[in-house]
Amino acid sequence: MTTVTIPAEELELLHSKLDFLTEQMEEQRKQRQAFEELKQDMIPIGNQLIKLSIDELAEIGNEFQLEDLFFLLKRMLRNTNLIMEMMDRAEAAMDFADEAEILGKQVFATTVQKLDEFERAGYFQFATEGMKITDRIVTEFSVEDVQALGDNIVTILRTVRNMTQPDIMAYANNAVDAIREEPTDNGNVSTIQLLRELSDPKVRQGMSRMLQMMKAFADQPNDPPLN
Repeated sequence: MTTVTIPAEELELLHSKLDFLTEQMEEQRKQRQAFEELKQDMIPIGNQLIKLSIDELAEIGNEFQLEDLFFLLKRMLRNTNLIMEMMDRAEAAMDFADEAEILGKQVFATTVQKLDEFERAGYFQFATEGMKITDRIVTEFSVEDVQALGDNIVTILRTVRNMTQPDIMAYANNAVDAIREEPTDNGNVSTIQLLRELSDPKVRQGMSRMLQMMKAFADQPNDPPLN
């Protein structure tokens, strides 16, 4: 009797193939089992959908005809270009919305940065102090005071305008400088010295302006004519 000896390599290869086939068969069995389970789960759902569809169509009754469905399909096919144009516009609107969102984020970031700069520069603190000043004005002045201010606002503004003219501001600045300047005679001025000062054209001009001011103070104030 002849004994056939199979090399170990071939025997190992044969076992590997058998293991592979066994794994494939087991995998197919699991797939069939999963499909059967899915089918068993879907059958009640499908039956429920069919029943629901029948009930819904029964409610429609004669209002729906098969020709209506064909007519709708033909209109959709006939207006394919219009539908595509609407879809293109919808896509363009979505792109615009995306760009607007990006731009909005940039604007928001810029706004936050500007607000931070304003806060660092002190604008908000200045506005807060301004509100405090406004509160003090409201508490210190009555409604009658505000009404009186409104009645005389034109005169006040005209007076401020006249006072801020360059020549008037120059006179006021010179007067302030003269008051601040220390006198050279320590305040001991004799009558003769005063009379000598009267010979100075600037002194005479200044006294003339002071006399005009005194006359203006003595006059009865009248409302200036409106421009």
